[in-house]
Amino acid sequence: MQLPDYETLTLAADNGVLHATLNCPEARNAMNVAMVRELTELAGFANDQAAVRALVIRGAAGNFCAGGDIKDMARIRQADGSGDPAADYNRGFGTMLTALSRTRAAVVAVLEGAVLGGGFGLACISDVAIAHKDAKFGLPETGLGLPPAQIAPFVVARIGLTQARRLGVCGGRFDGEEARRLGLVHFCEPDDAALASRLDETLGQIRRCAPNANAITKALMLRVGNEELEPLLDDAARQFSECVRSDEGKEGTAAFIEKRLPGWAE
Repeated sequence: MQLPDYETLTLAADNGVLHATLNCPEARNAMNVAMVRELTELAGFANDQAAVRALVIRGAAGNFCAGGDIKDMARIRQADGSGDPAADYNRGFGTMLTALSRTRAAVVAVLEGAVLGGGFGLACISDVAIAHKDAKFGLPETGLGLPPAQIAPFVVARIGLTQARRLGVCGGRFDGEEARRLGLVHFCEPDDAALASRLDETLGQIRRCAPNANAITKALMLRVGNEELEPLLDDAARQFSECVRSDEGKEGTAAFIEKRLPGWAE
């Protein structure tokens, strides 16, 4: 698999896992225009690669992501020309978050240091979130005179309306353990070794699941609450039937009967 060459991201592939590191350490990996664009492109790349079963996102130099790049915001505010560049810039965040959320691959976020603003949003779209206990989470936008415009819907979907409202209007700051209590992250680990061990365990669990079944399951769950239930259940039944007859379904059933690992888990 030929990996793309990005300006703000470093990529590595290993046994069905694509590791993406946000790599602007001088800005605590704050998202500039280039990073938002490249993360959006990364979602498409991961979605198109059948070999990619998990996408791990983390940040360089001990920070996940400190939010949006304030310097970029200032430049856009001063930009001349037609249209609304500030709205276009902001909307790009939502496009990126949606694209990553909808990838076929399981998205795993490893959260250390600053997890603020846009980084908070990235945590909210992950399928599995693993935090260091000393990670610093927050929605600082309102303290800058801005709303967390594109992030807010994903925060509500992740932790529920009442907690999201509290964090939104208080500019909430909290650590990894509070993030776990809120349901923002699934695991909170006490040190780097435990964080690495939890990531290895999670990736092992993902590798034991059938890739296409995982992708279908994720897509079905993302539709819940956005569509009428009965048509969704009808569609789910059709997909179940297709999976039963698929090579993946046949292999999974055979492996169970023969008391062995299926081919995708070996």
